Amino acid sequence: MSFSLPIDAEANALLDRDPLAVLIGLTLDQQITMEKAFTSPHVLAQRLGHVPTATELAEFDPEALLAIFSEPPALHRFPKAMAARVQEVCRVLVDRYDGEAANLWAGVGSGAELYQRIFALPGFGKQKAQIFVALLGKQCGVQPAGWREAAGGYGDADAYRSVADIVDEESLGKVRAYKKQVKAEAKAAKGS
Repeated sequence: MSFSLPIDAEANALLDRDPLAVLIGLTLDQQITMEKAFTSPHVLAQRLGHVPTATELAEFDPEALLAIFSEPPALHRFPKAMAARVQEVCRVLVDRYDGEAANLWAGVGSGAELYQRIFALPGFGKQKAQIFVALLGKQCGVQPAGWREAAGGYGDADAYRSVADIVDEESLGKVRAYKKQVKAEAKAAKGS
């Protein structure tokens, strides 16, 4: 993996070497900025004093994990819900993928299979699953046959629709402009 998101260098380095950090970042990537979501796995590791495993997080005392997520600055604007969500995702990794996030995409035969595996994760709806397929394909080299189709519009080359397309400040600006346009169109459609 090779991430160059416009975030702290140490946070990017963790994303580069730890597939679970990428999965946690995407799990948290809702109702907060992308930068906050993908920096939070690094902050979590700092607070724990080490990079956690899926097994460790799956077995963590829920109240203690909530306290870690809530410590100022909170890892998410909804620390209780998202601490529980991260723990649920980690439990699925332990139950189905030997506790390894990379096993979620290892050996998939098609983009459709990859999408289905991701879609089955707690809190991963259609859009989030498509974004993760696109992120894996565009930035992590996970490109089973049909991955772009499985990612929907997020899989298009030079789409600038999601975190899958962000590699620097310029691409972040393009993604933000796209999201602003989509919101404006949705608001206009609602008003008519």
